[in-house]
Amino acid sequence: MDGETAGGAGGPEAPQGSTRAHPIAGEYVTETLLEYDGGRQVTVYVPPDPPEAVVFTGDGQGFSKWGRFLEAAVVPPTMIVGVHGLAEEMPRLHEYSAVFDAERFSAHEKFFVEDVRRWVRSRFGVALPAERTAVFGYSAGGELALALGLRHPDVYGAVFSGSPGGGYKPPDEMPRSLPRVYLFAGTLEPFFLDNATRWAVALRDAGADVVMSERDVSHGAKLWRAEFSLMVAWGFGRRSIALQPGDQAT
Repeated sequence: MDGETAGGAGGPEAPQGSTRAHPIAGEYVTETLLEYDGGRQVTVYVPPDPPEAVVFTGDGQGFSKWGRFLEAAVVPPTMIVGVHGLAEEMPRLHEYSAVFDAERFSAHEKFFVEDVRRWVRSRFGVALPAERTAVFGYSAGGELALALGLRHPDVYGAVFSGSPGGGYKPPDEMPRSLPRVYLFAGTLEPFFLDNATRWAVALRDAGADVVMSERDVSHGAKLWRAEFSLMVAWGFGRRSIALQPGDQAT
């Protein structure tokens, strides 16, 4: 991974407290929720205008900071709710994939899906209809996004999964109700591209609305950052943004 994703938890460093970069910028709010693991931080990017969509993500100490990329894009005002991930890779995998530790995954899932959502509704006064709510992640976090989206399509109407790892694979029998799914991976990361393609085929075969985007880059933040505003535009309604020439998206 590149420098911005080293350390296992993914993404750039978390913003420090609640700040404003300039008068029209959104702000960051970080609080510790006590319902899980002795206390786990959640960082929220609050857009400058009332949010029309919400993206929940693991590895939130980094991804919540990506709200600044949305400010530069022509997309609906979008709140990012980032549940902080663990710095050590194996404990992080245990939270993100039931293949490694089903009990730990289940406890983290409950916190992520129930406790964090309840706090967001209360703390920020936002509604969370499934059609305006997505779950996002990359690598191991991409597995988490797929798992939560398939297990809770009534909560997350869209899944944004980048370079998903291979622990969580498409089930033999897909759920009857499926979210819309945007998958992306780099041609220079063949293991992750194969996993993303496997998911795209399985989801399409099951009747899901799927985008599969390939870019000529390797595993790292350069790929995921470049795709972020495109995912949000696709998931929550484009205004004038469109896939760029050369994108392999279908």
